[in-house]
Amino acid sequence: MSITTTTPVKPLGGGEFLIKDESEAVVFVPEEMNEEQLMIRKMTKDFVEKEVWPHTPRIEKQEPGLVTALLEKVGELGLLGADMPEIYGGMELDTHTNTIISDAIGPSGSFSVAFAAHTGIGMLPILYFGTQAQKEHYLPKLISGEMKAAYCLTEPGSGSDALAAKTRAELSADGKHFVLDGQKMWITNSGFADIFIVFAQVNGNQFTAFIVEKDSEGLTLGAEEDKMGIKGSSTRQVFFEQVKVPVDQMLGELGKGHLIAFNSLNIGRFKLAVACNGGAKESLATAIRYAKERIQFKQPIANFGAIQHKLAEQAIRIFATESAVFRVSSLLQQQKEQNRNAGDTFEEAQLKAAEEYAIECALLKVLGSETLDFVVDETVQVHGGMGFSEEGTAARAYRDSRINRIFEGTNEINRLLSVDMLFKRALKGLIDIVGPAWEVQKELAGMPSMDSPEGKYGWEEKAVKEFKKAVLMVAGAAAKLQMDGQLNLKDEQEIVMNIADMMLDTFTAESLLLRVKKVHTLGNDKQAQYDAMLQVFLHDATARISKNGSDAIASYAKGDLQRTLLMGLKRFTKYPPADVRSLRRMVAQSLIEANEYCYG
Repeated sequence: MSITTTTPVKPLGGGEFLIKDESEAVVFVPEEMNEEQLMIRKMTKDFVEKEVWPHTPRIEKQEPGLVTALLEKVGELGLLGADMPEIYGGMELDTHTNTIISDAIGPSGSFSVAFAAHTGIGMLPILYFGTQAQKEHYLPKLISGEMKAAYCLTEPGSGSDALAAKTRAELSADGKHFVLDGQKMWITNSGFADIFIVFAQVNGNQFTAFIVEKDSEGLTLGAEEDKMGIKGSSTRQVFFEQVKVPVDQMLGELGKGHLIAFNSLNIGRFKLAVACNGGAKESLATAIRYAKERIQFKQPIANFGAIQHKLAEQAIRIFATESAVFRVSSLLQQQKEQNRNAGDTFEEAQLKAAEEYAIECALLKVLGSETLDFVVDETVQVHGGMGFSEEGTAARAYRDSRINRIFEGTNEINRLLSVDMLFKRALKGLIDIVGPAWEVQKELAGMPSMDSPEGKYGWEEKAVKEFKKAVLMVAGAAAKLQMDGQLNLKDEQEIVMNIADMMLDTFTAESLLLRVKKVHTLGNDKQAQYDAMLQVFLHDATARISKNGSDAIASYAKGDLQRTLLMGLKRFTKYPPADVRSLRRMVAQSLIEANEYCYG
């Protein structure tokens, strides 16, 4: 099944959002889903509501065979292979439709973890790096659900520092097998997986990946972990004791396992952000419904300003995150189409697109997981005492959410990575941030323009442009000090995270603006609420960018340099004051009337 997509365009490169503007015309927004996409969304939501939610208590208790049966059912619907080539039994759907599927799967709790691990880090390494024989043997069975996959990277002594893994693989004397010895932990789907993507050191220092089947002699599993949340997902340690792996089961090239590990994580991070936001929508819906039902002081608590503030802020953060994920979906799709037109295979095109937007995927992972954490926390608060009870869904959602800031690289690691990758792309000449940063420095020497911007979204467009200048100024000054030997950013993680948060707010703000502008051209009966969410977000983002920028500047600059940079930051973080109380109330009223998240 194939869905028609837009005419290929040359997309922005990875990280170029900081130095170039993007047109809303090339961005896909949920409001323009076509009939097939709406049908697939409904099919996925129906599966979650009818096949997963009724069995949640049984899933939470890890009833044997239940999750595997659900994976097989969702495989029958084609959803396990939605982004897989048709030649192996996949649906080969466009990126937007796959994003829609991940969003709809998001509210399924522990099942969404099993689904994501199988379809992402379980299958993608084989698609991207497998031999033709490996793809033909495994992918059809993984796509149908006949086989289930797990990904074995983390060890007791290596988490964020994945390349410090101690699991060993030695070539046998006859050259027919690699012999694996070691231990992996926190392995999702391990209790029922048929194959494991395992990373080990060959000859002590060649980090390499292997496909290991579950019935291999010497492969054993630890007990199920007793976790804080996602209790329905299988998480065990995996032990390897003299496990013989045929040489043709090596995945990719010898010593190139890091390419497999990191590239598989790029799309994993993207899909995690999407699924988190899908879960956030359902959490908000439960908060809205409870707020309408709960009577205090002779009226529903939904009538009170404090509660309306919470509901609106949840929706604004969800809407902003949704705008950002679909913007990246657009970039991935455009890049994939460009790669296919250049002669790449389906998997080559997909892999290169994921590599190109590693920065954006890292930022989205932070955004999506922290949006969900905020939303589930506020949902508990709206529920009050009932939110602390396991009787409803609020407490489980709160517990389940917490892992997402650790999954797929901690949020701290992803913040550091986003800035590090930006600087590395600049050093390789893949992106020019030096020129634009120098233009910002020259602008600081002149008088600021006093002209008022024109157009319906003139102030918003100006604010986003200025946010970019603020990031370039703060990051550029830090980079200059590093080049002069006065600063070592490797030892200054706080400064790097300040810059990452400025980048994240800037990317999200622009994504939100692009969506609102496009919807304005399409026509929408909720345009007033869309405009309100945009204004509130920019109002708050201005303060956050100012705070992160001033924290960074005060950390690395002194004297005249500090005063100049702080004056520049003040110039670049101006947005007209917004009546956020009234704007949030407008958004909240729309939510209360709809009884759910109702934007997009």
